[in-house]
Amino acid sequence: MAGAAIVSVEQRRPNLRFPFPPRFAGRLAGRTIVAMGRRAKYLLADLDNGDVLIMHLGMSGSFRVIDDGNEKTPGAFHHERSKIEAHDHVVLHLSNGRAVIYNDPRRFGFMDLVPRAELSVHPLFAKIGIEPLGNALNGAVLAQAFAGKKAPLKAALLDQTIIAGLGNIYVCEALHRAGLSPKREARTLARKDGRPTPRAEALAGIIREVLEEAIAAGGSSLRDHRLTDGSLGYFQHTFRVYDREGEPCPSPGCTGIVKRLVQSGRSTFYCSKCQK
Repeated sequence: MAGAAIVSVEQRRPNLRFPFPPRFAGRLAGRTIVAMGRRAKYLLADLDNGDVLIMHLGMSGSFRVIDDGNEKTPGAFHHERSKIEAHDHVVLHLSNGRAVIYNDPRRFGFMDLVPRAELSVHPLFAKIGIEPLGNALNGAVLAQAFAGKKAPLKAALLDQTIIAGLGNIYVCEALHRAGLSPKREARTLARKDGRPTPRAEALAGIIREVLEEAIAAGGSSLRDHRLTDGSLGYFQHTFRVYDREGEPCPSPGCTGIVKRLVQSGRSTFYCSKCQK
């Protein structure tokens, strides 16, 4: 898509999860895609007129690529994605001869068009926290965000207004590596003067470490998560505690057993012996 012009757009229904923006197809037609990017779980296509096409896949959305009548979607999906034409809701016809088709059986995804200059204050993005793999995440940021918070550390880390896209699995794994209890009060990572504790500094680095390992492994394929080339992610095979209830703690020298508890409606897996 990057570098190609959008020749025409087929918008086959008025809405997905939300209504399409006014004159959606007409505003895209003739525009060149300058760059592709991401913010949290949103896909972003920067256009040559300063607008950004925002795309969110929801639960069942996916793209496929057609070139001269033949499918050219990279790779082969382990579980076949939907190709039922009734669920093909948007088709982008590009100047390079390809068609990019958005298919979404449940229609939980959505698209929007927003000026790039207004993206940071748009309701979808205004309250999104820092990227966990960006340079901004460090102990000082965690300490500032958690200062005075009595909420459990697990809940604070899942707060998307603090850190964007840090999910349940990776919070469990990071807390175990850091030796921090998910029940610990978040404020304990900040000193009284607001400076980060050594544990806050360590946790920031461990979060990055866990995510980088997960990316290298292709993510965690628990149900139907797939890479863009259709292959599976394999980080789930290196889980230390997530979904390991009742198993021995893998920390060297620890004789604890992995436990499960529910926090804010989500399963938390941890070792009460080595996570304090």
